[in-house]
Amino acid sequence: MTLKELEPQLLALSPTEKSQAIQLILNSLLNSWHGIEKTLNVCGGDACIRNTRIPVWLLVSYQQQGLSDAKILEAYPTLNAVDLANAWIYAESHPQEIATAILENEAD
Repeated sequence: MTLKELEPQLLALSPTEKSQAIQLILNSLLNSWHGIEKTLNVCGGDACIRNTRIPVWLLVSYQQQGLSDAKILEAYPTLNAVDLANAWIYAESHPQEIATAILENEAD
């Protein structure tokens, strides 16, 4: 998709959605995702929730298996709703990375 094709959709967004789109694009350009860390030699360098060893792919896998956010938060009491929101945004922005990590870790 080109910017010219995307432009009408971007202009139709609400001010809040435009702000979110800008933040998403900025995060993508800077490779900086609020609340998400990638550290060499920690969980194989996979994207994790900040200051934890809980990989985003694992949370996405649970979600795909039908676990609600409430159930995930119950299983991981150190996480909060903002952590999950950050994980979902990261996963939406990196679908191939997350899918690959899930496949690789399911094979183990």
